[in-house]
Amino acid sequence: QVQLVESGGGLVQAGGSLRLSCAASGRTFSSYPMGWFRQAPGKEREFVAVISWSGGITYCADSVKDRFTISRDNSKNMMYLQMDSLKLEDTAVYYCAAEARPYGLGKASESYYDYWGQGTQVTVSS
Repeated sequence: QVQLVESGGGLVQAGGSLRLSCAASGRTFSSYPMGWFRQAPGKEREFVAVISWSGGITYCADSVKDRFTISRDNSKNMMYLQMDSLKLEDTAVYYCAAEARPYGLGKASESYYDYWGQGTQVTVSS
């Protein structure tokens, strides 16, 4: 059974940092691009960052560029999102996801993803 489990969310003050983790199991996730998405209250889920299957290519949304860093450790089937200089508007439930097709460079559209975690809450306070 394929499973993605996020962890690392919590409450942090504006300007602070958090590191989210995504543990993957059930298939060879090292062959698949993976991404982070988020959904704020009352808003649609949006793309945050994506990483290619090898980890060599990453892309972040403009809203988090220069503040968030996506990475992965394929030897551990883990993906991470380092979030620095957090802002109030970063408050959301963060989801990790894995693409349906292997060996890609990574896509920003969630339509390409077929496996999702349950989400982890990140709350940024003033």
